[in-house]
Amino acid sequence: MLATLLTALGNQTLGSAIQSVQVVVVDNDPGHSAQAVLTAWQGPTSFSLVFKHAPVPNIAVARNLAVQAATGELIAFIDDDETPCSDWLQRLLSTMQCCHADAVFGPVLPVYPPTIAPWLKKGKFFDRARLTTGTPVDERNARTGNVLLRTQCLKELDGPFDATFGRTGGEDSMLFRDLLARQCVFVWCDEAPVYEVVAPDRANALWLLRRSFRIGQTWIRAELYRLPRHRARVHGLRLSIKAGVQLVVSVVLVLLMMPFSRIKALHWARTAAAQAGKLTGMSRFQYQEYGG
Repeated sequence: MLATLLTALGNQTLGSAIQSVQVVVVDNDPGHSAQAVLTAWQGPTSFSLVFKHAPVPNIAVARNLAVQAATGELIAFIDDDETPCSDWLQRLLSTMQCCHADAVFGPVLPVYPPTIAPWLKKGKFFDRARLTTGTPVDERNARTGNVLLRTQCLKELDGPFDATFGRTGGEDSMLFRDLLARQCVFVWCDEAPVYEVVAPDRANALWLLRRSFRIGQTWIRAELYRLPRHRARVHGLRLSIKAGVQLVVSVVLVLLMMPFSRIKALHWARTAAAQAGKLTGMSRFQYQEYGG
């Protein structure tokens, strides 16, 4: 997948506004498994490749190393299991200029393996929200899988990604919360999609439930992380009560839906898993999605 991504990046239609592109790849595998792919890649003359090795599994540390290595005025993030459209960078930049934005986000569209169960595909469990180009974006739709940012905004923050969230996930949510608190302008560009391969080991209900549980945990941690201790306790109690009620309601709806529609049952089961994640998010137990 990394080789496919690098090829797609090298084939970008840049236009006159983009003179050069520096591709920074951070290998976060202790075994340095990406080295052979990176050594073999040869991009066009307007592209340069920098690769770093972050042997300690921590997604925030890896992202921070990428930011430190980047020398351009703008930084685009894309995951190694994604492939951009042919004019991805050009479209993101055009929207940034038109909207005078500090960050521009684009859609991540799933690519399904042929072996996926039809009902999972029909349920659109891997689909994400899409917005009209130019629509303001808040932290709910802000993620690092497809985004162009002004480098200066990132380098004004410590990290800029918080390594505390580097094993659990949520480091990107904290980053974008911090940037929004600094009055940075976020907008959407719906014409700059990237395509994400749904790995076969993720195309199942158990993985979806684990992901929802993790999202619930990291969400409540992010909600409370910057608050003073007393306010965090009060707000955390309020959120826990709400999550507990929603958990009970969701479980009931799962049981009601199971005889009629497993798609609807899984939808409510994911909601229940997210609420369970919120309830455990303030405990010592933290689900580790990266480097576990």
